[in-house]
Amino acid sequence: MMRFDFTNKRVLVTGGTRGIGNAVVNAFNKAGAHVAINGRSVDSVAKTISRISNNERLFAAPGDVSTVAGCESVVNSAIEILGGLDILVNSAGIGVDVLIEESDESLWDTTLNVNLKGTFFCCRTALGALRKSGGNIINIASDAGLMGNPNSAIYCASKGGVVNMTRAMALELAPEIRINCVCPGYVDTDMVRRDWIDKDDDPVSLEKMLCDYAPMKRMATPEEIASSVLYLATVEAEFITGSALQIDGGSTAGH
Repeated sequence: MMRFDFTNKRVLVTGGTRGIGNAVVNAFNKAGAHVAINGRSVDSVAKTISRISNNERLFAAPGDVSTVAGCESVVNSAIEILGGLDILVNSAGIGVDVLIEESDESLWDTTLNVNLKGTFFCCRTALGALRKSGGNIINIASDAGLMGNPNSAIYCASKGGVVNMTRAMALELAPEIRINCVCPGYVDTDMVRRDWIDKDDDPVSLEKMLCDYAPMKRMATPEEIASSVLYLATVEAEFITGSALQIDGGSTAGH
């Protein structure tokens, strides 16, 4: 991982208890930032903080970001705890592979509420604090926001919304606030292994398929995604806004 210095920067990471979000929390913590960690429950956030060494700069900001009230509560509590906000990372997200015919309104609402509505209203709530600090936002989108995938129309819709929303916000918020998103391909997280690979009838073949999907012939590590998030938050990236950074081993180059 690249070395970054975020000493005394104030960061909120939604969905920070697992997967990519947790890797982002760890990376900012190692880089000296004060990090508010969001997860759905008080218990999940407390367990996450307890597992991280040198956690004296980590703070709990639990709450449900699938509702407007939840987004406002999480962001405002983080701003209060941290004394302001320099960086917002919207990493909370869900995704399920479902055929169109088997999709229903509940799945649509649940997916869009977390992935798209939650991202929008966390951004909206943070604007005042970010304008004061000259801060920036990084949204976690997906390669599924740049191209279609079968059996995941609802997920693709949500992440495509994140990508284009990021572009629109960049135009509106510049030059005071930068906003970008990263678009990972398959990432070797506990969720991918628990919810996909381990549940499959042939987990070895499925893992090989996921790895072969990218020309680089492997999945990304969560730490690789975190490095890109931190780069976009640095002053070295201060002329980058409205971008959708592909971190996919080449998958969107040819699929």
